Amino acid sequence: MTPGANRTLIQDLPRLALLGLGAVIVLAPYIWMFFASLKPGSEVFSNSLSLLPERFYALENYGKALREVPMLRFLFNGVVVCALILFFQTLFAVPAAYALAKLRWRGREVLFGLVMLGLLIPYHVPALPLYVGFARLGLLDSFTALVAPFSISVFGIFLFRQAFRSLPDELIHAARIDGMGEMSIVWRVVMPNAWPAATAFATFSIVAHWNDLFWPLIVVQSHGMATPALGVLFFRAEEAGNDVGALMAAAVMVTAPMVILFLLAQRRFIQGIATAGLKG
Repeated sequence: MTPGANRTLIQDLPRLALLGLGAVIVLAPYIWMFFASLKPGSEVFSNSLSLLPERFYALENYGKALREVPMLRFLFNGVVVCALILFFQTLFAVPAAYALAKLRWRGREVLFGLVMLGLLIPYHVPALPLYVGFARLGLLDSFTALVAPFSISVFGIFLFRQAFRSLPDELIHAARIDGMGEMSIVWRVVMPNAWPAATAFATFSIVAHWNDLFWPLIVVQSHGMATPALGVLFFRAEEAGNDVGALMAAAVMVTAPMVILFLLAQRRFIQGIATAGLKG
């Protein structure tokens, strides 16, 4: 290693130490949860500060979580709901963002301002009228009730619009000269050049709806339609009780897919957020 590289490393040590400390603080609850899932309940709140279990109890904890409630069904429901929501959000957000970013028409900036205002409305606000509507249509306790309210994402329109603005207009003009229609340009030219933004949006969408408890708690009435977060609540209320080890095992199974997803997508996620944030 050259002297210059050593000097650079020494200069970076305070920053790396600070980032490492922050990472430890952020990861500490998850690390504790994982090791608690390997212990019997009597050890979880013992006086010992050791993370490692004195008696390995993982098979019992994870077995109980899988046996007492349909945990795999909860995970399957989460995959279906998140996939459907992401599909419809992308289907609607991408053309809308393209129209706001690349097409010239009267009232475009006004409409974009209304989109921005939509970001200020918490999704809890329309929850009651949506519930009443689904109840009257007989759609409670269904995938329709879980997916439909989130099919249009205002944040998705904003994020894709920012990403599309960075694309050169010459690329779109060339596609038009080749005879492509606007929808073909959207999906065959613009979208393939905005994968970082798409990855970032997909990560936001999947994590938000995978972890959502508020809306499923309102519209879901049976175990068979429960999403992962609601499934853990059912497990705690009906089966786990004070068995903290089994409850932590269920929580690990629910959160592990999101951790893996972020680790796989983190590079494009950061790139997509940085790219979208730099464009006016």
